[in-house]
Amino acid sequence: MEPRRARGGDCRPPFPVYEHLVDDLLAAHTPAAPARDASVAHVLGACAGYAYSDIETVAMIMARLGLESNGCARVAQTVDAMFIFSTAYLVQSRCGRVVVLCYRGTEPAGLLNWIGDADVGPESLSLVQGDAQPLRVHAGFYRNMRATRWAVLDELRLALQGKSLADPQQRLEHSLEALYVTGHSLGGAMAVLFALALDSDGADRAIAERLRAVYTFGQPMVIAEPLPPRAAQLGRMLFRHVRPRDPVPALPPALWGKFVHFGHEYRNADGRWELATAPTAQLAGIKELPNSLFAFFASEKRRASLRYSLADHGPHYYIAALRPPGRVTEFGDHAQSGS
Repeated sequence: MEPRRARGGDCRPPFPVYEHLVDDLLAAHTPAAPARDASVAHVLGACAGYAYSDIETVAMIMARLGLESNGCARVAQTVDAMFIFSTAYLVQSRCGRVVVLCYRGTEPAGLLNWIGDADVGPESLSLVQGDAQPLRVHAGFYRNMRATRWAVLDELRLALQGKSLADPQQRLEHSLEALYVTGHSLGGAMAVLFALALDSDGADRAIAERLRAVYTFGQPMVIAEPLPPRAAQLGRMLFRHVRPRDPVPALPPALWGKFVHFGHEYRNADGRWELATAPTAQLAGIKELPNSLFAFFASEKRRASLRYSLADHGPHYYIAALRPPGRVTEFGDHAQSGS
């Protein structure tokens, strides 16, 4: 697959949203500052939301947020018969020091994409060479991550060499120092699986050492118990975000197999993101899912009475809830969004 490439432009006021975004991303998620960062969450949440668009839009939105004149690469693979619909964007800062890897989530209008999400299946992931007990993972999610994994790693190797992702013939001032991985929905599941598999064969240690954090939004469960040491290690840098009535983080249902969440879970309550004392529990069955779909068309009062609403899964609602007070939106205004 030949990557598509684009470049984000310069911005005029009221942009960029974050004037020193590269510095902010370099300062976050170090040993001295390991905690969730609200600005990082907003930037990565917006990137995850706009990953449903095209490469020019992703590059433009990330320029507006603060990665001006960024280099952006898109890698994608589609195989209908295998339910593979895998798209990843890599956004590189102008200086080359920061790269954001963002996976696109489930296409809302793609029936085969939804079937792939339901393909739980018995798939395994070896976290180290010769692993006697491979980790059991969600087959559909894993297949999609694997489809573009090597192309993504090729792009990250270019970044390590200090080459522009917009034009690999161009050398930048710096090589990769900080890597962030993100995604919404299926994209979040792929982000977690990519981070778990990173350096599983010992060939990409330099990339793995530059991984700062994984931020996901409305991410379903991807792995089964028991959790291996690698999952516990990654869990320290995994920050999952869940809206109150979003049903997707409770999937797949337990009747399809036992899956679990790991890492730090932040839930949106009363306008604040708070660390949860326990992860979202897996749904026992699917009887509540039809009502969550119908909530799209229900009145606000009726929607509020439901335990789950698929409308709450919308990436635009996540972006609105993540925006820190006082910051303009990616559209340059201070508009408030309903939920």
